Amino acid sequence: MSQVNCIRDLRKEGYTVARIAREVSVDEKTVRKYLSMEDFSPRIPVKEKKPSKLDKYKEQIDKWLEEDKNNWFKQHHTAQRVYDRLVEKYEDFDCSYPTVVRYVRQVRNQRLRQRACQELVWHPGEAQGDFGDAECYERGVKDMKHYLTCVFPYSNADFPQMFNGETGECICQGLQDIFEFTGGVFPLLVIDNATGAGRRMGEVIQESKLFKQFRAHYGFSVRFCNPGSGWEKGCVENKVGTVRRNRFVPLPEFDDLQQYNRELLLQAVRYQKDVHYKKHVPIAELFEQDLKALMPLPRHPFDVCRYVYTKADGYGKVRVDGNHHYSTTPLNGGKEVLVGIRAHTIDIYDEKREILISHSRKFGKQRTDSVDYRTSLAVLMHNVGAWPNSGVREMVTPPVRNYLDALDRQTLKDALRTMNLLSKRYSFEKALEAFSMAVRNPGESPLSDAVVFAARMADMGDLTYPSPGPDLSIYDRFLGQEVHQ
Repeated sequence: MSQVNCIRDLRKEGYTVARIAREVSVDEKTVRKYLSMEDFSPRIPVKEKKPSKLDKYKEQIDKWLEEDKNNWFKQHHTAQRVYDRLVEKYEDFDCSYPTVVRYVRQVRNQRLRQRACQELVWHPGEAQGDFGDAECYERGVKDMKHYLTCVFPYSNADFPQMFNGETGECICQGLQDIFEFTGGVFPLLVIDNATGAGRRMGEVIQESKLFKQFRAHYGFSVRFCNPGSGWEKGCVENKVGTVRRNRFVPLPEFDDLQQYNRELLLQAVRYQKDVHYKKHVPIAELFEQDLKALMPLPRHPFDVCRYVYTKADGYGKVRVDGNHHYSTTPLNGGKEVLVGIRAHTIDIYDEKREILISHSRKFGKQRTDSVDYRTSLAVLMHNVGAWPNSGVREMVTPPVRNYLDALDRQTLKDALRTMNLLSKRYSFEKALEAFSMAVRNPGESPLSDAVVFAARMADMGDLTYPSPGPDLSIYDRFLGQEVHQ
């Protein structure tokens, strides 16, 4: 362009075409060309396509990459796999590996541009939910947990809750805990297709029965994402990783999971002091708008429990969630038992629909056996011959065990009957403590003493022996001197 401007400037000064050609050292045709041009606007560049040795194989590569759309993303073709298949399929294949890599990358970049993200608008009160995984120490044992994260995209405020699984009971319990903590119900929840709440199959949405009941109780709407479409709830997708990096590092340690979940909710409030990444306003201020948009809580809380009848085996155990076995009582052997399945516990009910025993719920594919030998007392007192090998014997303290081992058959039967009576009236723990106190200072009737101790503990709390108190002998000596004087 410098040369063009020079030619046109010389012409303005009156130079002839021939002289301009001599001055600029170009042909006269070139001078006339630039003098006659009227439009010097930039032209839209057209990228010239150069022929490639890979051209005749591109159709086959496109076919393989197109088939990947119907397969799991972790089993898509890599550039290396495409190259290897081309070498195997065509004997005359002579393209280099970098050539294949560049073309595979080009095809995938075009697809990403076709699937461009659209910035969505989220209103106050609307929420997104998703599960993530994190390791932690529960009672000193390292285990992988699943945490439900609910985030309000308008304010970017989030509330995580940790569970041992991702079942419908877990998501309902987590949502209920968040409802009660925030004091309201969000009008809309956008959740993943793979949660225990339900799933989308094309245009058909199938919700679990428990989640349907839960949603009807609280009155919120739900929208399930399309399979493999995490960008439809990108806010919570990012939050899941943020929560893992900032709140579960170092690995959390706790003894009571439900208590730890309450601490997570309180911890979430402290993080609302941060500034919103885009609106440059404290999250706490924006969250006030979310709170105003929440629907009121119903008058009655929802009982997050799935009730099923299942047949117990010969030992009185029931099987739940595939391969997890829970003890009821040997008397239930071969009978149908009512089981309440909750997020954290498995409740066993008796004929009166009262909780007989509550087990900590187990998850995973490996077989587990949860046994509470306290339910065996009623059977054991009718079959005292099983005492030496019973689980109850392993649970009592050594002094109580030695005392019961030394009893004759009839007295042992009476002792087990007394222990069973105290367990039903108070608790198994109180019954053991009462027996421990009775055998520590044995009287003429230890069983009667155990009944008295259990009753006193129920009325007065745990019994403790009186402390020695201060030394009062100094007062005796002082008073003695006064009298002598």
